[in-house]
Amino acid sequence: MTLYDAVKLVSGAVCYSLFRLEVLGREKVPLNGPLVVAANHVSYVDPVVLGVACPRPIAYMAKSELFAIRGLGPLIRALRAYPVERGKGDVAAIRASLRQLREGHAIGIFPEGTRNLAGDARVQTGVALLASLADAPVIPAFIRGSARARRLGKVQVAFGDPFRLGEGRSGKASREDLAKWADMIMARIRALGETLTSGN
Repeated sequence: MTLYDAVKLVSGAVCYSLFRLEVLGREKVPLNGPLVVAANHVSYVDPVVLGVACPRPIAYMAKSELFAIRGLGPLIRALRAYPVERGKGDVAAIRASLRQLREGHAIGIFPEGTRNLAGDARVQTGVALLASLADAPVIPAFIRGSARARRLGKVQVAFGDPFRLGEGRSGKASREDLAKWADMIMARIRALGETLTSGN
């Protein structure tokens, strides 16, 4: 058993017992090959909840300073986090994420870029850029209830059908393409939210 598996086992016990985690559509997640898992973001626990719900490991980017902390660095690296240097803009993040995808891993991305309780934040195009450059399928996921995790409210995660961006088209994607695709990804994420009942 890897460290990732062990931590997921413990985290899963917490999520299922305390948060009554319910997962829908887990069988839709491709188990092999590059994958972009795109989800809404309302709580700091979302990466943990999404990692527990997903049937395969998910890698997330983290600021490089964390990897220099004794004890913490090796731990988060074992948990599939990968470093991104602050101050170098999106280029470092894109390169690190593409490396993960080209090695056949799944990466987790929150297209809204930050926690967004209202659900109306502007969608970032990075999710579409990575998926198109790596020719990786995207699977939308919606997380409901994680903002109530401190009050031990029910948490739900729904996965949608995986899809590819710009299938059948050739040539480099334009900014307009990326913006359109990012909006489409977010629309599919939000549509999943309508399939979930509010839990207490």
